[in-house]
Amino acid sequence: MLLLPLSFNRSPLTQISLKPLSEYWKMLSFLFAVQAINKNPYILFNVTLGYNIYDDYFRAQTTSEALLDLLSEGEANVPNYSCGRQRNTVAVLEGADTDVSIQISTMLGTYKMPQINHGFDSQDLSDENPFFYPMIPAEGVQYPGMVKLVLHFRWTLVGLLAPDTENGERFLRTLTSLLIRKGICPVLSETFSPASREAIIHWPLYLSWRKVNVFIFGADLTSFNVGIWLMDLVFERLTEPPRGKVLITTIRWDFTIYLGKRSFPVEYIHSIFSFPMMKHQIVNYGRHLSFNSFMRHYIETSFLCSYTNDAFSVKIWRRCRQREDLETLKKEAMDSILIQDNYFIYNTIWVVARALKAVYLSRSRNTFKTGKNVKTPKLKAWQLHSFLRTAQFYNNSIYGVYLDENGELVADLDIVNTVLFPNMSSIKVTLGSLERVGSLDFKFMMNQNVIAKMELLNKPMPSSRCVESCPAGFMKLAQEGKPICCYNCRPCAEGSISTTEDADKCTKCPEDQHPNINRVHCIPKIKSYLSYNENLGIILIFVALFFSLTTGFGLRIFIKFMETPIVKANNRDLSYILLVSLLLSILTSFLFIGRPRKVTCLLRQAAFSIVFSIAISSILAKTITVVLAFLATKPGNKVQRWLGKSLANSIVLSCSGLQVVISSIWLCTSPPPFPDSDMHSQPTEIILQCNEGSVTMFYVALGYMGFLSAVCFTVAFLARNLPGAFNEAKLISFSMLVFCSVWVSFVPAYLSTKGKYTVAVQVFSILASSAGLLGCIFIPKCYIIIFRPDLNTKEHLMSK
Repeated sequence: MLLLPLSFNRSPLTQISLKPLSEYWKMLSFLFAVQAINKNPYILFNVTLGYNIYDDYFRAQTTSEALLDLLSEGEANVPNYSCGRQRNTVAVLEGADTDVSIQISTMLGTYKMPQINHGFDSQDLSDENPFFYPMIPAEGVQYPGMVKLVLHFRWTLVGLLAPDTENGERFLRTLTSLLIRKGICPVLSETFSPASREAIIHWPLYLSWRKVNVFIFGADLTSFNVGIWLMDLVFERLTEPPRGKVLITTIRWDFTIYLGKRSFPVEYIHSIFSFPMMKHQIVNYGRHLSFNSFMRHYIETSFLCSYTNDAFSVKIWRRCRQREDLETLKKEAMDSILIQDNYFIYNTIWVVARALKAVYLSRSRNTFKTGKNVKTPKLKAWQLHSFLRTAQFYNNSIYGVYLDENGELVADLDIVNTVLFPNMSSIKVTLGSLERVGSLDFKFMMNQNVIAKMELLNKPMPSSRCVESCPAGFMKLAQEGKPICCYNCRPCAEGSISTTEDADKCTKCPEDQHPNINRVHCIPKIKSYLSYNENLGIILIFVALFFSLTTGFGLRIFIKFMETPIVKANNRDLSYILLVSLLLSILTSFLFIGRPRKVTCLLRQAAFSIVFSIAISSILAKTITVVLAFLATKPGNKVQRWLGKSLANSIVLSCSGLQVVISSIWLCTSPPPFPDSDMHSQPTEIILQCNEGSVTMFYVALGYMGFLSAVCFTVAFLARNLPGAFNEAKLISFSMLVFCSVWVSFVPAYLSTKGKYTVAVQVFSILASSAGLLGCIFIPKCYIIIFRPDLNTKEHLMSK
């Protein structure tokens, strides 16, 4: 064996480090609570609360030796054997880590000894050992707060670190599920052995360590220092050491006790987040303990006992005291250590004392009922369980810690951020709180003013994202083969918006609203219809009035010159009917302009189809009259007897009457035409229109009118070459050509337009076809009547 020489070139260290000093504070808090209980005559009456203090040095062998000493009632460490002076152990208070607590539970469970833990809560240990009683909330109550904190600062790339223990595995498993459900990527999920500092050397994900700026650290008392050291080792191995890493931890104590140590990488860490109990819940304890005269005495001195190899093998029933002066601490540091580390220990002693009081009161009542004045048997450890399992045991133990409706131990937490600076200084600020609301939800609150003050100190929160966030008006689109937080941004679809950044999906606007140009909020749609006030409506009104006046002027001329030959030709009454029907057809266009009403929707299509059918029927009657008139001039032709008003009237009545029947059926069907709103055809408009009720009947009426037009055009075209100086068949054929051209073009135009332009197309077709009939049939006659009266003679009309 190679022995290294020892060098004594400097004086021995006389100052006690801050970390061991914090352990002394825990012991002093324990001693103070025990002495306060024993001095109070209303707690344990004639019973004195004794104690044994053990330190296992985080070693399994030492823990086993301490448990054997605890379970052996005699002087020798032999369980189940009584020899010599005896003691009565009824409960074990411990603040060990997970693995050590499991080892303690294995040995104590055999004796049904209550194991009261004030250091952590192991859910698995609570389920397996009915004699295990955690005194602080489960670590899991912090997980929702961690997730909400990550979401608040919009961190999407995080790393998970935990010791390779039962608690560490549960931490990784639970938190990974919570993060993924919220769209956060845990790109690192690493475990390490708390006892080994070489495990991380073989980790291959150095590049990910650089990319991730936020690490969620599931640490406990022994693993925190090791985990920080291993992080420092990884950062040193990087080519360019990173800066500004954020730690979010489950540990509950003051981080400033580690500052100044070489293993604590202050230069890499921006800040550390933790979730201690709310400060107002422990202020009473700190004030009471700090200023008590008894505690002031123990601030200056401490009990220390020398440790020897046979300390546990043979008991020495004496109090070992070794007095040693301690370094005077600042009051702020003293209060911080007391409040952070000893609060649970102090209150745990008191709650056990109250449980013992309840046990003794119960035994006294039983003695009183039986009336037997016999010596009460010694209290056994198992008799304490029924009193430790009650809700009062927890609800009265520690301020702010209580059992919820599910029987879980919970507490309201502060969100504390310890900001570190390169010069080893730090500040600790409370950024918000996490309060329990109901059984499954938490109220997460952040103080934005405090965050703004931190940014003034040149310590803004770093970013930890895979891509830049999607702005409002966009939604996230996952990239194939990449983590869920590495996504593309896609604009919201037509009719939908997103009001937040990184929206998972866009929200559709209500039917009566549409997105603004940036698609970040919905605005009301504009109601659209062919109005009298807009330019298109004004133009159509002006054209309709002009054609109406022109038709009226032509009708007046024909009435005034009714006895002239050109008016008498081709049945004067049919000319009057045609002019009146044309005038009415032009006037029906006003039913299509303006806001749709119930009356206008009910009448406009029926009126338009009937009036136009009368006009076409009268033209057809005029054409047939012309053909029959020329046939009647041939010798021996019997067609002359059909000539007269009765034939023309019959044609008009029969052809237009069928259209009346079609329109009546249309109006009587369910539903008849009614005002309606089309919210989907145009993205920014609500189209106010008339719902035709039955589209089939609409096209039947339109088709019948087209059939009459085709028959009329065919007859007039065949009669276009009949002799005569003024052959009306030529004018009719040309007018029907214009009429059919307009309405053939109407069908595709009507189907291809939307909104008010659909109505404008129909109004335009009505006016154009009416103008074609008026211009082709009556304008030439009016010209002759007014400007060429020499042609308005019987001789001229009869000339070839």
